[in-house]
Amino acid sequence: MAPSQVPWGQKALGGYLGDDHAVWRKHDAVALIEDGARIDGLLVDVGTSDNFLEKELKPELLEKACADAGIPLELHLRDGYDHSYYFISTFMADHLRWHSERLR
Repeated sequence: MAPSQVPWGQKALGGYLGDDHAVWRKHDAVALIEDGARIDGLLVDVGTSDNFLEKELKPELLEKACADAGIPLELHLRDGYDHSYYFISTFMADHLRWHSERLR
C-alpha cells in the first residue's frame, strides 16, 4: 500500500529501482494518490492476524490518503485471517465481482 514508507518496501524498491525515492513514488499507491492520481474507488481486504499488518502493510496510510483525496475506499479488516493463500481465496470472488461491476 505504501511500500516507500515501510522496511520491506524500501528494501524491494531500492533493490529493483535504485536509490531515487522520486522513482519509488511511481510504484507506491499512497504516494500516487498524494501526488494527484485519482480513481473512482478502491477495495482492499487485510487480515487482522497478518504478521505484516502493523509494520509492513499499514492500511491506515492508504485510508488517510484516500480520505484526503476524496477517493472512496472499501477497507475490510478481516478478523482472524493472515497473509495466506486461504485468506486470498476466501475473498477473491468479492474482488472479482467488485471489479466486474466497475468494468462494465
